[in-house]
Amino acid sequence: MGTITMGVDLAKQMFSVSELDGGGRVRQRRDLKRDAFAAWLVQLPPGTVVAMEACSGAHHWARRCLEHGLVPRLMAAQFVKPFRQSQGNKNDRNDAEAIATAARQGNMRFVAVKAMDQQARLAWHRVREGYKAEGLAISNRLRGLLAEFGLLVARSDHALRRALGDEAVRQQLPAMLHRLLDDLQQHWQEVRERIAACDAGIAAHAKADVRSQRAQQILGVGPLTADALVATVGDGRDFKHGRQMSAWLGLTPTQHSSGGKQRLGHYSRGDGYLRTLLIQGARSSLQRAKAIAPEKASAEQVWIRDLAQRLPFGKVLVAIANKHARQLWAMLARGEDYDPEAWLRHPMVQRPANKNRLAVAA
Repeated sequence: MGTITMGVDLAKQMFSVSELDGGGRVRQRRDLKRDAFAAWLVQLPPGTVVAMEACSGAHHWARRCLEHGLVPRLMAAQFVKPFRQSQGNKNDRNDAEAIATAARQGNMRFVAVKAMDQQARLAWHRVREGYKAEGLAISNRLRGLLAEFGLLVARSDHALRRALGDEAVRQQLPAMLHRLLDDLQQHWQEVRERIAACDAGIAAHAKADVRSQRAQQILGVGPLTADALVATVGDGRDFKHGRQMSAWLGLTPTQHSSGGKQRLGHYSRGDGYLRTLLIQGARSSLQRAKAIAPEKASAEQVWIRDLAQRLPFGKVLVAIANKHARQLWAMLARGEDYDPEAWLRHPMVQRPANKNRLAVAA
C-alpha cells in the first residue's frame, strides 16, 4: 500500500477522493460527506499518502491523518493546477486526481503541517487584521458623513477624534445626526480597544516563546513580527536555507530568463502578511542606520547606509527585509542568538586579507 496515493479535494460538506496506484492510474473514485470522510480516514492502512491542497481546513485534516498513522501531503493550489488533465473542465473529481498526481512528483514542494498552537497564535493576527480593516472602514464612514455637510477632516485618527469632540463642529451639523455620529464613534472606539487587546495578547505569546524573544534581537523585529514568524514557520527547518525562506516570503524577484539572459521581474508572491511586517520593520532599521553616528554604526548599518545611497527607497526596504528573513531563518533553524559579527566567519570575508598578503609578498 506504500505506492497508493489518495488525492482529496476538500470542501465544507462533500469531499471527492481519487485513489492512484503505483503506476499513476486511477483505481477508484468516491465522494464522501464530512462524517463519512472522517470514518474513511480511520480505515486506511498506516503509511498511506493522503494529498490535499493547502486550503481552509487542510491543516485540521492533516493532523487527523497524522493521528491515524497516515502521511499527509499539503500543496499550494498553484502547484496542483498544471496537473489537471482538462484545464477548461474543472470539477471536484478532476481536482482530486490532479492533487494525487501532483503529490507523486519528486520535485514537489509541500506545505508543513501546522500544529494547533501555531494556528491558534495565527488566529490572533488574522482577527487583528480584521479589526484593523473594520476600524479603517468606520473612520472613513465618519469622514464621509462629515464631508456631506461641508466638514473636511485630515486623514489621521487624531484629527478625526478631535473633530468629533469639537462642540463647534457639532453645532454645524443637524441635531438628528448627533446620535448617529455618537454611535459610530463608540463603535470605532470599541474596535480600537479590541485591536489593543490583540496587541497585548500577541505580545504575551511572544514573551512566553524563546524563539520569539530571540527573533526580537534584530533591530526592526518587534513582538508582532516575531510572533507571526514563529507561528507561521515554526523552527524554520522546513526550508533548506535562508534564501529559500526569503523566496517563500516573496522577497525575491520573479524570473523570466531564457537563452542565458537573466530577466528579473516584480517581486514574487508569497506570505503577504509576514512580508509586510518585515518590510515595515525594515523602515525602522533604515531610519536608525541613518540617524546613528558613522563611528558608532554596526556593520549592518554601514551596509544599509551604503545601500540607501545607491538604490531607490522601496528596493532598500525589500533588501533589508530579505536580509532579516535570512538572519531569522539561521537563528530559528540553528537555535542561535543574534550575532552582529557572524559575517566575519564567512569565507568570502577572507578575500581582502588575501589581497593584502599578496601585496606584501610582491
